[in-house]
Amino acid sequence: MLQSALGGEADGVTKGVADWHRRAWIFGGRSLRAIIMPTASNLHYYASEADNYVRPPAVLIHGAGGQHLYWPPQIRRLHDQRMFAMDLPGHGLSDGIGNHLVEDYVEDILKFMDQLRLNSAVLIGHSMGGAIALAAALQYPRRVLGLVLVGSGARLRVDPAILRNAAQDATFPAALSLISERSFAPHTRQRLKELALQRMAEMRSSVLHGDLVACDSFDVVGQLARIDTPTLIVCGAEDQMTPPRYSEYLHANIPGSDVQIIANAGHMVMLEQPDQVADALSSFLDSIHYRPGS
Repeated sequence: MLQSALGGEADGVTKGVADWHRRAWIFGGRSLRAIIMPTASNLHYYASEADNYVRPPAVLIHGAGGQHLYWPPQIRRLHDQRMFAMDLPGHGLSDGIGNHLVEDYVEDILKFMDQLRLNSAVLIGHSMGGAIALAAALQYPRRVLGLVLVGSGARLRVDPAILRNAAQDATFPAALSLISERSFAPHTRQRLKELALQRMAEMRSSVLHGDLVACDSFDVVGQLARIDTPTLIVCGAEDQMTPPRYSEYLHANIPGSDVQIIANAGHMVMLEQPDQVADALSSFLDSIHYRPGS
């Protein structure tokens, strides 16, 4: 199965697992990154159909301690869609030290869009990435064509034990263990869980801690009614980190939003059920009214 995925034959979760396995060596050889991925505003990114100018650009924003590979190939390479997936500062292959405020990550996203000459885009964010997308829509509504909030919320309080453990190198593994335990539905393939934990373990503890601080201080509960952009909300039915009630709250308070709760998935719903999430994203992107150059 893994060999067939390496050759591009497999689909579903196996394809996502193989993609991570095939590219894992990249993160041990940072000197090769310029060959592997382009940069914009000092952020390394992956692009698919970047010159498909009749389609609205979609920017994929990963969550705390993540990187662009947390978006599986079914999503990064979404058919007939213009997709961009970056590593935020200090994450994946991107230099930097990360941030401690969601609003600072918003500025990073806007600089990235400016460098690519994207006047506006659909922002697709997972967890902290969803918070970044929400904040961007509130602060810079003209830059946001649409929102997709995956496993996110209007407020993202973090378990104090995770925050405390992530703050020190000595207890960092304990923080990773707590996050991993709560990120997947129970039946998720063990290999996928192991790879996710391995990727996060490559993150500097200070960067993950900064991300968690940013999440913990994020709160736009009283501002959701101001969002005036098409919005899709996606959540795994077994999400322990941002339970479905978070998504239901977003749906109830963002005018005109749609919500999809996906069965047999936890917080990493896009890795656990990539085809279902890809189908939801494709339908949503097809519904966006877009004039090239806008």
